[in-house]
Amino acid sequence: MAPTESTRGRIVLVVGHVAGMVDLVALPVWVGTLMQVYRLDAQKAGALVTMFLFGVVVASLVFAPRFERLRARRWMPAGYTVAALAFAAVPEVEHYAAMALLHALGGLAVGCSLSFVHGTIGRSANPHRLWATAGLALGVFAIVFLGGMPIVVQRFGGPGLFYGLAAVMAIAAGVSTIDQPLAQPGSAAAAALGAQRAAMPVALRWAIAGVVCLTVTQSMMFSFVERIGTERGFGLEHVVGVLIAIGFVNLLPAALAGLLQFRLAAHKVAMAGPVVQGLLALVIAQSAIFAPYAVATTLLPFVTIFTHTFVFGAMARLDPSGRAVALTPAMLMTGSAVGPLLGGTLVVGLGYGSLGFAGLAIAALGLVAFSRLRPPPTVPAPAAPAALR
Repeated sequence: MAPTESTRGRIVLVVGHVAGMVDLVALPVWVGTLMQVYRLDAQKAGALVTMFLFGVVVASLVFAPRFERLRARRWMPAGYTVAALAFAAVPEVEHYAAMALLHALGGLAVGCSLSFVHGTIGRSANPHRLWATAGLALGVFAIVFLGGMPIVVQRFGGPGLFYGLAAVMAIAAGVSTIDQPLAQPGSAAAAALGAQRAAMPVALRWAIAGVVCLTVTQSMMFSFVERIGTERGFGLEHVVGVLIAIGFVNLLPAALAGLLQFRLAAHKVAMAGPVVQGLLALVIAQSAIFAPYAVATTLLPFVTIFTHTFVFGAMARLDPSGRAVALTPAMLMTGSAVGPLLGGTLVVGLGYGSLGFAGLAIAALGLVAFSRLRPPPTVPAPAAPAALR
């Protein structure tokens, strides 16, 4: 087994994070393939993805509280293996009910593994930095996946997508089977582990609510930015250009958050994040001019990723056992599932402009939640022993 502070340990966790968060990257291609290739309407296609997200949330709620008592060495590769088999089986079935069952099974399996990945990151010597590294890796993967997968689907059809997702899960299963990261012996997290079986601190419960607010606003706005731009007459080419720019800009926030870890107070970043996010949502929803719309759309995911990196590190310091951050899949996927539904309801009843005001309201809730987050000061971690580098 490799300590989390070794290169091997970090690689296992980064690969596991990328595989477990693949739905956030694959969502546009995933839904599009279900509609175009499998001839499902928007409601049925969205429902399949929601089944997957619901599975992730349920598994995270089940496994995160048991993170300390279960052996990650068994559960992490097992979950990714089941997810790989579930995705590989989707092209082999014809009935919608079977596809839904496989999506739900895949979500349950991914949620299980991802809870152990995030919990182990939370028990590392520097969770903030390791989370930032994993976020940067996911950004790189997003560019490769979104650039290549549409070509794969065009050439091989719908099975190409699901076999590709299965391959990603299989790689994560193989990597976590070969080596399994452990918290560094002698680290603060390991030393405090035995004393962390008490009830979750109130500040962590508020932080969880704040993360859900962040992801609700992000998914609510991101689900409709293309339609907003098109219906405002900005032109499809310009809107697509903005979406492409987002992929490259998303490489920056995790890396920048890692560099600024010891320069910015986590609770101040956490409180500022929802406010900036709400203002960007208002600009996107209300702007009749392309430039403000383009800038706000590009910066929206930047603010979300940057803020959450600081929040993740703060939560890990408040709960060295890793149980709280092991709930990260449930936090993220809950917001991802609620956002599009809330946004769609508002658009149907009140129009696109209402999304901006909803973003401000959610920002207020997020600000209140994160105002309760007061982690201990961040102290630069000592250099790892040469043997662990």
